[in-house]
Formats: sequence, C-alpha cells, structure tokens
Amino acid sequence: MMAIHTKNLPVLLLLLLIAASSTLCSANNVNVSPKSKEKVSFRERKRIERERAIKFANLKASGQDDVSMTKEAAELRSYELRKKKKKGLFRRKEASLAQVLFPGVSPEEYNDNEPIPAFVELVDSQKTQLPFQYYDLPTCKEPHDAIQRRFRQRKNLGSRLMGYKLRMSPYSFPTKVNKGCTPLCFVEVGDKKLNWLRKLIDRQYRIHLTLDKLPVLMRSKELNYAMRGFPIGFKAHKASTGLEHDEYYFFNHLKFTITYREEPNEFEGVRIIGFDVHPVSIRHDFGTVEDEQKFDQLHGGAEVDQRAIEKVHGEPLSTCNQDFAPRNDPETYLSLSGDFTQPMMNVKSTKFMYSYEVHWQETDIPWSDRWDVYLVGSPDDEIHYFAIINSLMIVVFLTGAVAVIMIRTLKKDITGYNELQTIEEAQEETGWKLVHGDVFRPPQSYPMLLCVLVGSGAQIGSAFFATLFASMLRMLNPIKKGQALTAVVVLYVFCGVIGGYVSARLYKFCDAKAWKRNTIATALAFPAVIVSMFMVLNIFLRIVGAATAVSFLTVFFIFLLWGCVATPLVFVGSYFGYRADKIEVPTKTNQIARFIPEVPYYAAPPISNMIAGMLPFGSVCIELFFIMSALWLHQLYYIMGFLLAVVAILGATCAQVSCVMCYLQLCVEDHRWWWKSFFNCASAGVYLFLYSIWFLASKLELVGILPVMVYLTYMSMISLAFSLFCGTVGYLSCFWFTRRIYGAVKVD
Repeated sequence: MMAIHTKNLPVLLLLLLIAASSTLCSANNVNVSPKSKEKVSFRERKRIERERAIKFANLKASGQDDVSMTKEAAELRSYELRKKKKKGLFRRKEASLAQVLFPGVSPEEYNDNEPIPAFVELVDSQKTQLPFQYYDLPTCKEPHDAIQRRFRQRKNLGSRLMGYKLRMSPYSFPTKVNKGCTPLCFVEVGDKKLNWLRKLIDRQYRIHLTLDKLPVLMRSKELNYAMRGFPIGFKAHKASTGLEHDEYYFFNHLKFTITYREEPNEFEGVRIIGFDVHPVSIRHDFGTVEDEQKFDQLHGGAEVDQRAIEKVHGEPLSTCNQDFAPRNDPETYLSLSGDFTQPMMNVKSTKFMYSYEVHWQETDIPWSDRWDVYLVGSPDDEIHYFAIINSLMIVVFLTGAVAVIMIRTLKKDITGYNELQTIEEAQEETGWKLVHGDVFRPPQSYPMLLCVLVGSGAQIGSAFFATLFASMLRMLNPIKKGQALTAVVVLYVFCGVIGGYVSARLYKFCDAKAWKRNTIATALAFPAVIVSMFMVLNIFLRIVGAATAVSFLTVFFIFLLWGCVATPLVFVGSYFGYRADKIEVPTKTNQIARFIPEVPYYAAPPISNMIAGMLPFGSVCIELFFIMSALWLHQLYYIMGFLLAVVAILGATCAQVSCVMCYLQLCVEDHRWWWKSFFNCASAGVYLFLYSIWFLASKLELVGILPVMVYLTYMSMISLAFSLFCGTVGYLSCFWFTRRIYGAVKVD
C-alpha cells in the first residue's frame, strides 16, 4: 500500500515549478540557430546543395539585394525562402509561396490597354491601431465607376467588424500604358484637416493600395528594404530645415512601377508580378491667383487632365507635364504649414494638387514567385518547429508524471486497497481513497456558474478547432478580408449546441432544478461580456471616426445572430443534455461532508492555481509571439497546421496538469476539486494577459490613451476566451480522472 502524504507535496510542486520556469526561460529566446541539414545519401544532391549555398553566399557578399525585381534578386529570395516553399507535414514537397499562402487562387491575365482597378485599403499605423478610411483624408473624390464582376468581393461580417470596405482608388492603370506626370485633382484643405494630417504624419500612418490583389510596396535596392504601403508624409526636424519649429511635408505625387510578365507560349495577355510606389512631395506651380480661382470653379476637387489645364492656364504646368518627372527636392517640398512666417495654428487653409505617374516594366519572374518579397526577413519555419518541440517537452514531462501516478503509484494504491481484509486495516487507510464518500459531492458554491463557464469553454474550443480544421482543408482563403473572423463567429454560434449540452449534463449531475436559468445563462453570459466590452469601445471609436467603428446595421445583425440563432441552438443542446441519463459515478456520496485538513500555503489557492497555470501558458508562449506580431504588427501568419498542433499540445498539457494537481489534492484529503480543477488551468489566461502587457511595453509604441485602451480591451477578450478553454479542458479531464481511479477500487 502506497500513498502520497502532505510532506511529499513540496517536492512535486517544486518539480512542476522548475519545469514551468525552464520552459518560460527557453521561450524568451525566439531567435534560434538554424537547424542542421539532414544528411542526404545521394552525393549528387549534396554536391548541388553545397554549390548553391556557396553561389548565393558569394552573391550576397557582393552586395546583391533581395528586394528588387531583377533575376538575381529573385533567385536570392527564392533560396532564402526555400524552407517556406514546402507543403506537407512529414513528406514536405516543393511548392511556391502562392500555393502555400493562397491555395486554389489562379492568376489573372489582362489584355493591352485593359483598365486594371486598384483598390484602397485602410490607412493604419502601428503606433495607434486606429485605422481610418482612405477617403476620410483630404484627397480626390472616389470614382463612381462600377467594379467589374471578377474583381468584386462579397462583404462578410468579419470585414465589417474589421472596417474593410472595397473601394476603388482614384488612380487609373490601363495595361502597359506608361503615363508621365498626370494631374489628378485639386484639393483645398482647411485648418482642421491640416492639423489632422500633421497628427497622422507624426504617428506614422501609411496608405495601402492593392492592384491585382497585390499590396503596394515601397522598396529600395540601395537600402535593401521593402515595406507595404507608403507614408502620408514626413516630418523634418528644425535642425535640418533651419526653421524655428519642426516642419511637416505631404506626399502628393506618386510614382507607380508595375512589373508584368508576358509569355505567349504559356498564356495569353499580361500577368502582374509587382506593384511598387515611390512617394514624392512637390509644391506644384498653379500660376497666378486668377488661374487658381478658375481651377476651383471648373473642377472643385474633381479629376482634371492636361487639356483642361491648358485651357485655363494656357500651357501645361511646369511642375507636372509629360516631359517633367517630379522628384523629392527640399526646395519644392509641399509644406503643411502654408506660410512659413505664420504659426502653424493660425493657418486657415492651403491648396495642393494630387498627381501621379505610371511606368510598366517587363520581367522574367514567374507569377508564382511574386509573393516572395513580402516574406523576406520573416522568421523561419524552424522556429515554429522549435516551439512545437518545446511544447512537446512539456507534454513528455507531464506524461511521465501522469504515468508514474497512473501506472506505479495508483496501481499499488489500488492493489493495496483491494487487498484489505479486516476492519482494522480498513480504518487505517490513508490517501485519496479516504475521501471516496465526498469526492463526487456536487460543488456547494455556485454550481450553476461553474456549469455555465465549462459550457462556454466547450463552445469556444469547438469553434476554434473547427475554424483551424477549415483552414487546413483550404476552405478559408486568406486573401479574402475578414473571412477567418466570419468563420470564427459563425462556427461559435453553431457550436452553441455543444455548449448547451455540456452545461446541461453537468448541471443535471449537480441535482439542480433551475434548468431554464442555467440554459439562458449559458447562452448569454460569455457573449454578453464580449458584446458589452465591444459596444463601449465602439462608442469611443465612433467619436474619433476610426474605420473599425461598427455601424448600427452591423450591431443589429450581431444581436439578431445572437438572439435568433445562437440562443435557440443552446436551448437545443440543453434539451438533449437534460434528456440524457445522469452521469454515473462509481461511489456513493455521504450525507455529511468530511472535514478537510489544512494544507501548506503553497498547496492552496491561489498560489497552487498560478503554479499550475505556468505550464499550459509555457507550452504556447513561443507561438504566441508570432500570433501577437501578426495581430498588432501587421505581419503575415499563414501556418495554420503549426497552430493546430500547438493548440492540441495546449489541450494535452491542460489535461495532464489538471490530473496531477487533482491527485495531489486528493492525497491530502481535500475533496473539493471542482472549482480548483477549473482555475488550475484557467489561470493560464492571467499569464496571457500579463504577456500582452509585456508585449505592449516592449514591442509596441502606442501613442495616446485610446490606442492602449483598444489593445487592452481586445487582449482582455482573447485572454478570457483562452482562460475558459483551458479551464474547461482541466475540469473535464479531472472529472474523467476521478471516475477512473475511484472506479478501480473496491468500496464498501
């Protein structure tokens, strides 16, 4: 006969704490050394790989960039991204990034002179997380041309919640038609808009356009960098301008470069390979004051052309014509302060003209490699493998601990208990069997709340797993804005059947009678908290005019989805849950609850809960860094297979931690495991929120109170959902564990 007493608790808790600490320490080192290549038996293949490595190392040492559209740069990009261009988990096959990122998407071909629509996206900044619509800026009017059917995208709930709206840009791009400096429109900007533009420039807002579903890039061959979008303007320090204050300049001229490929033997028409922009700030010469007034009367902010200018001005503008290409020159920068002699706050308005030019360049780069430049410099997939291996180490450690408990300790305990022959021996029994008459006593404090939390966690987990499976089966296309968020919301609604069923079965086990109240609470509790936080935040977003502010129609649709679909499905699940047989347990419950002895402070909540929560959080913290970077730093995240593996490891970690902590608790004769099993794993959500605060302080540079409030609000929602999922896994695992071990012993 063998049992674990109170004196053995410090050792086991210390082991758990050491494992959690080592995991968190290893998680902080995200930059890991590249994995050594596997040995290949084919000498020829090894020789070719060695020659390629030497070739591209010499190419990079010679100063070759990897962002331009030259053949050498494309080959260097392809070599650096060779590990990302593979599909499959075990037998990884060669593939292009287009196949990996957007499976099933086929290229579009365009004929000569065929207009290609460009679309404007959100104007956003990493410093605020408060995006705005492009046409909120003082810019040209939105064209009223109808969008062709093949370029249309259906609006979905996710895109509405994220503020995405497909709107055509004022720029026109006929296929293979070069354009010199082309006037676009005249705009008069008032003092309020000028101050707003200065603020946007100060907070580093960027404008995003797409052409043929390609985001516009600012790239520099000399500096070897490529960034999505282009800034609204720039700020010059007073030391560089000689002024008494810092000066703000506005980019009003755009130089577009469109790279294309023609291959008559393979396809007809033109395929778009690259879409670049070079912004220029230039103060266009309008001529006399009378000419400006004529321009305002004729056009008033609408699109203009050279013929209209010649009609009013008598000749083309000296700063924008087919023979003159604007460039960035400090002498001709377009200032946002108007007259240099007046304070910025006294400026009433200023006028400037938008213009652009387009250059088409042919290339030999295939269409399948056009996304390579967008992932240059992103973390290698081996780091994700390292994250999974790190998580698997935790699972192996916990599996060993659970195996020792289940195979060695419990087996000896059960054998000893079953061999008791006399009453005297039975009275001397100690350990977890001693509480067999109380271990299945329903929780005395807030049983309905516990059932509601577990049911909500089951609903969240089911929806998340279903979304990941849909992504792995290529049912979700990352190129369609908001589709993933729509899938999460819709699947959460339909998984209300699971949440209602789990909550009802547990509530029935607790011998409670208020089943209607329990069902309504399961349907409303978690969504009510999330919607309330979202609605309060939406008020502030509406005040500042952010693009993510949700309209009344969208809010009404959310309430309609919640009340007319989600709630009835929860009632359906609850109906089947209450009709099912009551969960059977192997032991009878005593009428009088057993006295619970005192335990050391480190073995009692909340310290024991926080110690147990380290391991579930540690199993996902490395992958969490990449997810947070994708959410808040606008990086690409596309490896859903890795994410599914990490979530599965998270579930296994929660289950094993919960079983170990439950066994330690029962060994000290504490039979109140219901709430403790939930909070042991739910405390991982606390670590997630603390991690988000660290990420805010170290990785983000948010400016202002509202951006911080937006960040903390959304991270609170995510942490709450994460906590409910982990707590549900821990609770259900403990329930299964106690039924198994007490069903294996003979109890009189």
